Amino acid sequence: MKILLLGKDGQVGWELQRALLVVGKVVALSRQPVSTPYGKLIGDLSDLDGLRETIRVVAPDLIVNAAAYTAVDKAESEREQARTVNALASQVMAEEAKRLDALLVHYSTDYVFSGSGSNAWREIDSVSPVNYYGETKLEGEQLIVASGCKHLIFRTSWVYAARGNNFAKTMLRLAKERETLSVIADQVGVPTSAELLADIAVHALQKTLADSRLCGIYHLVPAGETSWYEYATYVIDFARRSGESLHVKAVNPIMTTEYPTPTSRPLNSRLNTEKLSDAFSLQLPEWKVGVTRMLMEILNK
Repeated sequence: MKILLLGKDGQVGWELQRALLVVGKVVALSRQPVSTPYGKLIGDLSDLDGLRETIRVVAPDLIVNAAAYTAVDKAESEREQARTVNALASQVMAEEAKRLDALLVHYSTDYVFSGSGSNAWREIDSVSPVNYYGETKLEGEQLIVASGCKHLIFRTSWVYAARGNNFAKTMLRLAKERETLSVIADQVGVPTSAELLADIAVHALQKTLADSRLCGIYHLVPAGETSWYEYATYVIDFARRSGESLHVKAVNPIMTTEYPTPTSRPLNSRLNTEKLSDAFSLQLPEWKVGVTRMLMEILNK
């Protein structure tokens, strides 16, 4: 089976390069030219014509999109770029997947919801993004569904990996520089590892290739929930127990209103994963398992 992976150098894309090897031959692309058996190809989602041509050259059986415009605040001013990458490129991939009868695997976000209340969002709940980034990701979902292509869309939240930058690394750096940290305590969600996102996607796509009735939108996060404040506290306590020399003496909880940003964030990022677990016979690990693995990796380097 031929697989086209887009966004190979991102956190999720990097893990997918490993995970997809058991499924078929992977052509992994980024925004820079990559030498492939089909010549030099580019997986730049901002170049819609080039993206369509790339898909037609490779003619894959499976398209996996791990690329996205993720600069939440910048999306408010870079609207054309954000919409092109998150929405219009999704439409191109979906149209080509439909033409090829290929399966499209795509990642989305909890930002498609309003962030109100305290219940975990289900796939059937009403969507209402609170910022433009969320609007573009929602439009991407809608365009994929409207195309009629075979698809798996995984909504997730608070993605991290040992590779690249993430919230935990930022907290550790600041904990070595400052005596006091203030971290938002009223935004609740689930830290999700790129490793889990890749491995679950590969498990699900293999079953979906055998049974297209499994196509659809799914929520994919680990079990449990936490706030950014609790997440930071867990990271710092773990690092201290592991022998890291930290300067920080206090981590203080603050409200979102005390830390203004150019655009709104959802307060409730909880996602209900029952549909995913039932459809693919999965038991999702508790969120601290992945965070602990990541911390052990970055602290032992």
